Amino acid sequence: AYRVDFADEIQQEWFEGVVTVGVTSGASVPEELVDDVLGVLATAGFTDIQEVKTAEEDLIFSLPKELRPKRSA
Repeated sequence: AYRVDFADEIQQEWFEGVVTVGVTSGASVPEELVDDVLGVLATAGFTDIQEVKTAEEDLIFSLPKELRPKRSA
């Protein structure tokens, strides 16, 4: 397993003798970064992509009280 922050950190030698690659990411990871990683994997020959969703999240986070706009009375 390798942890990368950006797709350009991926090293082609990691794929020697590899048939299947799994990619995971957290909810805070921008979709653009995941797409970049998938692009690097595609150039390495891993083009058959199967998306597996393990959870659906619909959380809404409110701003801390100190950062909320003041309401006029």
